[in-house]
Amino acid sequence: MTKILVIEDEDLIRDSLEDILLVEGFEVITAENGKKGVYLASQKQPDLILCDVMMPIMNGYEVLEQVRQDKDLSTVPFLFLTSMMDRRSNRKGMALGADDYLEKPCTKDELIEAITVRINRQQAINQLIQEKMEALRSSITLSLPHELQTPLSGIMGLSELMMMQSEELMSSEVYEYANGINRSAERLYRLIQNYLLYSKLLLLRSQGQARFTSPYPCNVLLVISSIGEQKAREFERSKDLEIEINDLDLAISSDDLSKIIEELMDNAFKYSSRGSKISMSSSVVDSKWLFSIRDHGRGMNKEQVANIGAYMQFERRFYEQQGMGLGLVLAKTLVEFYGGDIEVQSEENIGTTVSIVIPI
Repeated sequence: MTKILVIEDEDLIRDSLEDILLVEGFEVITAENGKKGVYLASQKQPDLILCDVMMPIMNGYEVLEQVRQDKDLSTVPFLFLTSMMDRRSNRKGMALGADDYLEKPCTKDELIEAITVRINRQQAINQLIQEKMEALRSSITLSLPHELQTPLSGIMGLSELMMMQSEELMSSEVYEYANGINRSAERLYRLIQNYLLYSKLLLLRSQGQARFTSPYPCNVLLVISSIGEQKAREFERSKDLEIEINDLDLAISSDDLSKIIEELMDNAFKYSSRGSKISMSSSVVDSKWLFSIRDHGRGMNKEQVANIGAYMQFERRFYEQQGMGLGLVLAKTLVEFYGGDIEVQSEENIGTTVSIVIPI
C-alpha cells in the first residue's frame, strides 16, 4: 500500500486531506508542523510527501531541504500545497528539489491526479534501476568467475606440469612454461590493479575530490607511441597499428595517461580482427588536446554505448572475450578527473571510435 505523509498545520485541511486519501486506498501519516514532519519522514519512509509551504516551527522549504539531505528520502516525490502560486516561490521550491505544486484549495481530482502521476513516475524509475542492477548482477556473474579462474588455472596448470616434468624438461620448454605462467599472472595482476584503481577513484569522488593536477607534465607522443607499440606486439599486430600523435607536453601524469591509452588500445585490439587497422591520432584545438582511437571491429549498438559501465559486457554468452568491461569506464573516469571528456561512437560490424578531450 502506498504510504503518504501529509504535513499541514491547519487542522481542517489536514483532516480533509487524510479522509480523501484514505478513501482512495492510501496509507496516510499526518504531521501538524514541519519539524514533526521531518521526524516522521525519517521514521516512516513514506512513498510521497504532501507538504504545506507556510507553517510554524519549520516551513515547507526547510522541510524539503532537510528531506533531500537524507539519502533514504532524496528521491521520494515531494508535492507542495500552497496559496502562494507565484513564479518566484515555484522556482525556489523546484531548485530545492520539489516535484510539483498544488494550489489551495484544490479539487479531489487534481489532488489524486498529481499524486498518481508522481507515484507512477517514481515506480517507473525504480523499475529501471532494478533492471539495470539485474543486468549488472548478470554481467558480474558471467564475467568474474571466468576472469579469476582462467589466469589462475593457467598458473596452476603450467606450474604443476613443470613440477611433474622437472627432471626431463629442456631449457626451451622451461622458458615456454614460465612464459605462460607469467602471462597468466600479469592478466590476474592487471585485473586486481584495475579494480583497486577504480575503487580508489570512486572513493575520492565520494569524498569530494573531483579533479587531479600533475606538477610534472608528460610528453603525449612518447607515452602513446610506447604503449601503442607495446600493445601491438602483445597482440602480434604491429602491422595493423597507425600512429599520428602530436608532440606535446600535457598536464597529466604519465602513469594516468599510460593507463588510459593501455585500456583503450586493449579494447581496440581485443574486439577487432587481425589485419584490420587500428589508428590513433591527436591534435590541439582551442587550447584543448584532442585524441582519438579507431578500430574496425564488431562495434556496439546505441543501447550498448549508452549502457557502458564498470563490469558491463555485452553478449558475453556469444563472445569469449577477456575482461570485465572495466577498462573503458576506468579510462573515462581518469579523463574526467583531469577536467576532460570522453565520447564513444560505434556501429555494429563497422567499428568503434573513442574520442578524448582534455584542457591544456
